[in-house]
Amino acid sequence: MNFDLNEEQADIRDMVRRFAEKELAPFAEEWDETHHFPREVFTKMAELGLMGMTTPEEYGGSALTRLGGALVYEELGKGEMATAVGLSVHNMVTGSLARFGNEEQRQRWVPRLAAGELLGAFSLSEAEAGSDAASLQCLALAEGETYRLQGAKMWVTNGGEADLYLVMARTTPGTGAAGISCFVVEKGTPGLTFGKTERKMGLHSSPTRELIFDNCVIPASNRIGTEGQGLKIALSSLASGRVNIGAIAVGVAQAAFETARNYARERKQFGKPIAAFQGLQFLLADMAMKIEAARLLVYEAAYKLDTQQDAALYASMAKCFATDMAMEVTTNAVQVLGGAGYVRDYPVERYMRDVKVSQIFEGTNQIQRIVIARALLGELR
Repeated sequence: MNFDLNEEQADIRDMVRRFAEKELAPFAEEWDETHHFPREVFTKMAELGLMGMTTPEEYGGSALTRLGGALVYEELGKGEMATAVGLSVHNMVTGSLARFGNEEQRQRWVPRLAAGELLGAFSLSEAEAGSDAASLQCLALAEGETYRLQGAKMWVTNGGEADLYLVMARTTPGTGAAGISCFVVEKGTPGLTFGKTERKMGLHSSPTRELIFDNCVIPASNRIGTEGQGLKIALSSLASGRVNIGAIAVGVAQAAFETARNYARERKQFGKPIAAFQGLQFLLADMAMKIEAARLLVYEAAYKLDTQQDAALYASMAKCFATDMAMEVTTNAVQVLGGAGYVRDYPVERYMRDVKVSQIFEGTNQIQRIVIARALLGELR
């Protein structure tokens, strides 16, 4: 296999790298400190065609391959992880509507999402339905030409800021996965309110909020797909989302490695740079090897998606390995910097705080290992 990027892929990567270096990295510390959500940056990303990244051109998208998308997310993750995660979630919504929506729904929402006029959010998890998504209890009760939503959703990225929420709710109580359907709920709909903004370890510039539905009535035309198709739509979106998160984790790890390497070259102890000590050299060598291994696995998973192979196994492998790697690399980057790494004068402590959640969302890494094992062994009873 040829792992060299073609000219178009290299151009995309370089364009996004320049953008991240100019528009994200210089402001990342400030946004983290002030918990600022940079909506203005999403407008700029729309101008680059990143808000409808894999969406067909006929709906205003850029029609990038999944591999092209992985290149984008890696560079954005290197610049500032929270914005990269927000964009990934937005594109999950845009892509789901382009794939599963009917023509009226596509024309109504997808071009505006791709243009950055609307920001999307994806809503699956609940307080008692995290890893076990099929146990969700938020209700969508059919009433003539409408549905009445009742319940709450948790851990919604872009919550409160997004204009459009792709919500999985139960249309047939007591039927497990088969009773879950997918809906679009627009911000401002009566009966939709937002809970408190979560106080998180990291990703401070990415708002995470609860959605509360109290007799929230939406038209039946806001249902995406057929009744009972909701979990299928959600899981289809999660496969590509896991590749995105793997790519973002690689970008964060790369940024942490470069900071640690540069510091080790400059910091002197016992009369020479600490990079001259074999203990630090081995640590940096392991960091670089694992980053490259994760990058190639992410590329492989993206390629599987592009070629319409059964990519669920590879998506889980890529997400699990890359995020575990990133947690290890960012932790070791803090160690290389020592006391300087533990304070906020350097970005490595933020990289470590931010990337921890990548082992949790889009399916915990324990769930990824279950998915991988079942793919390898089949269902064991």
